[in-house]
Amino acid sequence: MDEKQQSKYAIHAAAREGKLAVVESLLSANPKLAQLKDDDGRLPIHWAISFNRPEVVSLLINQKGFDPDAEDDSGWTPLMIASSIKDSDKIIDILLSRGADVNQTNNNGQTALHFIASKNNLDLARRLLEEHTPPASARVKDKRGQYPLHRAAAIGSVPMINLLIKHRSPVNATDCAGQTPLHHAVAEGHGDAAIALLKAGAEIGKKDIDGYTPLELAPGKDVVKYIERKAEEEGIEL
Repeated sequence: MDEKQQSKYAIHAAAREGKLAVVESLLSANPKLAQLKDDDGRLPIHWAISFNRPEVVSLLINQKGFDPDAEDDSGWTPLMIASSIKDSDKIIDILLSRGADVNQTNNNGQTALHFIASKNNLDLARRLLEEHTPPASARVKDKRGQYPLHRAAAIGSVPMINLLIKHRSPVNATDCAGQTPLHHAVAEGHGDAAIALLKAGAEIGKKDIDGYTPLELAPGKDVVKYIERKAEEEGIEL
């Protein structure tokens, strides 16, 4: 970035670095800077959230024209960004209090819940699914054909899997590779996640577009044996 661009996007840099006084000074001189998009279509608030700067976020949401669902060029909203970083509860509280849309999708068709599932943020998932009005939906499929459940299965989170299924996530939905959440769980070696899905009605014989069943994607025989043993204990027929 050249010197001219650095000067043009000084507020973005200050927001990113958490320099509250600088952001205040720049906004005092020109309030419209809060709505200035950089070369990635990002507003200062997108950067403040990316680097977890709640004080700067608190300042920016009170500027004229603030939109809690403002998208960058990839369709990412402030809530999506906040859902993708650690220890962002304070920022999420701020955004939800200002009416952030929990079901808005980005350019890839993903909602905040997709990222929350990937990060295994169970408390936030419960909050958005069970306490927020309107609630988050566990039934939004992204452009790869994946639901948040696919992501929960891939990281092996049994609590997240059970929560999403409780909220009517399709258990046997296939993604663009023809893979169900069970395919993802087994492929990543998550035996307990596989059992949780099987208990919820996952189909063990469903084949992906390459003709593989979930168990055929296991990274080793020990994973298959573990699933077979646990299934027998649970009375699940494979």
